[in-house]
Amino acid sequence: MSLFGVRRHPGMALLSARGHLPGFDGATGWLNSSPLTPEGLRGKVVLVDFWTYTCINWLRTLAFVRAWSEKYAEQGLVVVGVHTPEFPFEGEIDNVRQAAKDMKVEYPIAVDSDYAVWRAFTNMYWPAVYLADADGRIRYHHFGEGAYDECEWMVQELLREAGSVGVADDLVSLVPGGFEAQADWANLESPETYLGYEQAQNFAGMDFPIQSLKLNNWALSGDWMVEPGATVLNQAGGGIAFRFHARDVHLVLSPRSRGASVPFRVLLDGEPPAAAHGLDVDGQGNGIVTRPRLYQLIRVPGTIADRTVEITFLEPGVEAYVFTFG
Repeated sequence: MSLFGVRRHPGMALLSARGHLPGFDGATGWLNSSPLTPEGLRGKVVLVDFWTYTCINWLRTLAFVRAWSEKYAEQGLVVVGVHTPEFPFEGEIDNVRQAAKDMKVEYPIAVDSDYAVWRAFTNMYWPAVYLADADGRIRYHHFGEGAYDECEWMVQELLREAGSVGVADDLVSLVPGGFEAQADWANLESPETYLGYEQAQNFAGMDFPIQSLKLNNWALSGDWMVEPGATVLNQAGGGIAFRFHARDVHLVLSPRSRGASVPFRVLLDGEPPAAAHGLDVDGQGNGIVTRPRLYQLIRVPGTIADRTVEITFLEPGVEAYVFTFG
């Protein structure tokens, strides 16, 4: 379980070794670095961060991982981001390269499009952090968000153990913004919700009356094709409505054809979102899908309550994958 908002010092008792760093032999490519190996990393403390670029849970950890990479690089920490895709388009290296540039992921990235590194670590989660000591032994791991203080304390202790001098006790102090802003956990009552039929849940139906949606139910209007991993719009004017309780509403979207763009309009409780618009929408609710990525539709200021978001696409050819909330 993640430790949200909890400061807990692990003390001097580091975890015992949990096997050696498996390595990255199965990576299909590298960004920001030539290929790295456990042998070449010997003597360094290594933080391996499993991510996929549309994952809001990972995005909310990025500011911390980035800050640790910058703060401790000269003292012997190497951060390796392992990008293992959840959706097919995330397996395309050009999309990963663009996402890394947009998100300022400047440490080495092992592109793991075939899941070989994922399997070598027997990993099951995004995000997941593994810490290896200077001898290549995995000494700590954490799955999911939170535990930032604990993880940084572990980095500090492993650096000291490796002989690094001058490792301070202070921790990074961050208030991330944008996609990296921490969720409003006290008011988050809507779960991650997939729209493809393999994982879909809480689907109210086609052309279901929006005013009758129950909390965390969603509906489609128009001409859609529901595929295993996504719902695809066949004709212009189709929409998706979701009854939610959260500060933020995100939706993973992609144009069906490379290079295409699909404009859309967002309403909140039947009106333009105004001050509640997200990063990818203006106050009138206008947005456009240009690349396969996570889009932020709504960020509600002030009091959080049950609300209904509607997204209408003005052109066909959009793929909708998953709603996430914050």
